[in-house]
Amino acid sequence: MADHPADRVLEAVGLAVTGAHSPILRPTTVSVGTGVVHGVVGDPGHGHTALALALGGRLVPTEGTVTLDDDPDLDRLARAVALVDVPGVSEPDGVLPLGTVIGEELAMAGRPADRAAVGAWAPPSLLATRIEDVPAAERVALLLRLTAQRPGTRFLVLTMPERYGALPADWEPAAAELAAQGFGVLVTMGLAAATHAHVAVSAIGGADGPPETGGHAAEEA
Repeated sequence: MADHPADRVLEAVGLAVTGAHSPILRPTTVSVGTGVVHGVVGDPGHGHTALALALGGRLVPTEGTVTLDDDPDLDRLARAVALVDVPGVSEPDGVLPLGTVIGEELAMAGRPADRAAVGAWAPPSLLATRIEDVPAAERVALLLRLTAQRPGTRFLVLTMPERYGALPADWEPAAAELAAQGFGVLVTMGLAAATHAHVAVSAIGGADGPPETGGHAAEEA
């Protein structure tokens, strides 16, 4: 990461998305810098996916702004922000073997994706396992690290990993490792998962009040 600027900031201010009949994402303010892991907490629902899409420049918000170093350019956001395991967007088909998922991610990153390259990423005993059956800790760590291989990526947005059983103890080590390499990592989670988090968190729909912290995060903030 030494060839990249040291400090970058991804920021949403008053970000909101309205559907045909009701709000999908209520006004939310959050920022994450490179070298940092940050959480965003809210009830399960479309807000998590909408937030990820807007942060990654894939969705134009109804209100508010998303900027990368104060620049709102959507193409720049899309190049720098990678979406990890977002439901209905970047989440792998659950029946695919892990080896196939690894190969697809490597190919997307422009890296060799042959059998030897795939085998370097996971134990042979796991490669034929359907991704939906891969233990949560292995799944989330692999997807975070693989997505980080994409050229130009500086920020990773992981969405609701507890939906397949991954609690903060499962994703925090990989997220911290990537932050130490210079990535910014933002993870959305529900209230129950947040009580186990050791990272600072903000609240979905919390743009009008101070950032909230959950569980151990209050001790670390």
